[in-house]
Amino acid sequence: MERKNFCKNPIIRSIYTADPAPMVSGDTLYLYTTHDEDELIKDFYTMFDWRCFSTRDMVNWTDHGRIFSLDDIEWADDRAWAPQAAERNEKFYLYCPVHKKDGGMAIAVGVSDRPEGPFKDLGHPLIDEGDWNDIDPTVFIDDDGQAYLYFGNPELRYVLLNEDMISYDEKTGIVKVPMTEESFAKGSHDTGTSYGEGPWFYKRNGLYYMVFAAFAENVHQEHLAYSTSKSPTGPWKYGGVLMTEEGGCFTNHPGIADFKGHSYLFYHTAELPGGSLFHRSVCVAEFHYNEDGSIDTVPKCEGIEGI
Repeated sequence: MERKNFCKNPIIRSIYTADPAPMVSGDTLYLYTTHDEDELIKDFYTMFDWRCFSTRDMVNWTDHGRIFSLDDIEWADDRAWAPQAAERNEKFYLYCPVHKKDGGMAIAVGVSDRPEGPFKDLGHPLIDEGDWNDIDPTVFIDDDGQAYLYFGNPELRYVLLNEDMISYDEKTGIVKVPMTEESFAKGSHDTGTSYGEGPWFYKRNGLYYMVFAAFAENVHQEHLAYSTSKSPTGPWKYGGVLMTEEGGCFTNHPGIADFKGHSYLFYHTAELPGGSLFHRSVCVAEFHYNEDGSIDTVPKCEGIEGI
């Protein structure tokens, strides 16, 4: 820390981390991340486990180490990608995309009695469509108790989770969200919109937000953008750019949390020594909402004050 009560970015410096997913439980913010290995295999994302860090003041972080890994998932063999966690019925659920043996991408669920794990796999995928779209799950439990799991690249899809949080309403099934320019702006990703991946779904003051990693027209590096809706299932209306592309790596990934009266956007860059598109580092910025619920573009920053 360069000065008292200040958290300097990147906030995790001992290893390369990416895809930050904050979750508040009680007086503690837990931050789940992926882990970019130092040594690459086939010059690609080399990621085998998920990590957890926690804080009560946004400055002092406790490293809980490896909390879940590919070794814990017998049916998966690669790609421990962007997770998100949720708390319900005194249990904690960690939703994780992985590569299925002899298959495509699928979404696993780890369950634990503690937010810092360790997590135990269900023994089978929650979502497995046999394609490559099933990545980057984001989970939210609405005021009426209905839980939603959104996910997807290049399409945004969702399921209605059952109360057990480890199964979903099969009658409704997997719903594909219309990928329109009105919802996600014109862009250069596969659907013709800016939506790329990494959705982050939440609700604030009656308005639903979908924050996501996005590709602008003729730009081949991700920025962050957001859309809003008055319903948890849309239709969505594009809101604007949340964070610009600069950061030194091809990807970015949003994680948003309100904690002790402050709003935070977690993201990742390649700012640590040796950083690259395959060696990323988690950062955080404080931001504010406008009166109408809109969000101005959030600049990448040196760090944040403690609380």
